[in-house]
Amino acid sequence: MADAARKLDTIDVRPAYTQEDADALNARFAGVDTLEMLRTVFDEKLLGKTAVVSSFGTESAVLLDLIARVDPTVPVVFVDTLKMFPETERYRVQLLDRLGMTNRDVVTPDAAVIEAKDATGLRWSYDPDGCCAIRKVEPLARAKQGLDSWISGRKAFQSQTRANIPRFEIEDGRLKMNPLGDWVKADLEAYFAERDLPRHPLEAEGYLSIGCQPCTSVVKPGEDPRAGRWRGWDKTECGIHTDNVSELPSF
Repeated sequence: MADAARKLDTIDVRPAYTQEDADALNARFAGVDTLEMLRTVFDEKLLGKTAVVSSFGTESAVLLDLIARVDPTVPVVFVDTLKMFPETERYRVQLLDRLGMTNRDVVTPDAAVIEAKDATGLRWSYDPDGCCAIRKVEPLARAKQGLDSWISGRKAFQSQTRANIPRFEIEDGRLKMNPLGDWVKADLEAYFAERDLPRHPLEAEGYLSIGCQPCTSVVKPGEDPRAGRWRGWDKTECGIHTDNVSELPSF
């Protein structure tokens, strides 16, 4: 009779992916062409439930076009901080329409948090880390709930803080894929030309890395491509590329 007794259900709370998984994927796809790698990853369903996160900046079209060539139904997540350039908002629609990507997810900050912590809309001017935390990091963390993995457009050449980006890494228990991690500016330019992709309208004005309007400025000749972000502050990242969302700045 003991064998017939109902066994208690258990919940598997282990991360879907481990560092060993990321290491194995990096080894398997070392030196493999990016498009070929993406096709294999999606054909073999190696990412589980996934989404591509895009800022719709000056280089975003490359990653999105590559993904669309493999699987245009992949969800595209955009964090609208409510401080974006109107040109970025228009570019997002134009680019996704062009690529035939209709699975679009726009996530915005929690209205109650904004009312409590940034009612004037000026937190960016005295606490950019706190502003990013409530307007970008928390909304994206919310959007990633239920995902096994996510796809990022980070590239190592963009700044010294992004050097040595692996194609696969583990972040907060999820697999994070950086298909363009080893691409350089010349690779991107060649791909833009080959695929005749539309450019962000602000790029021609000298905006080489585009985020929220108040914290983005024109990049001067010879500067790091991300020098126009949070100019004057000791800050180089918004915070979404963190190892643990539990370590986000307090609101």
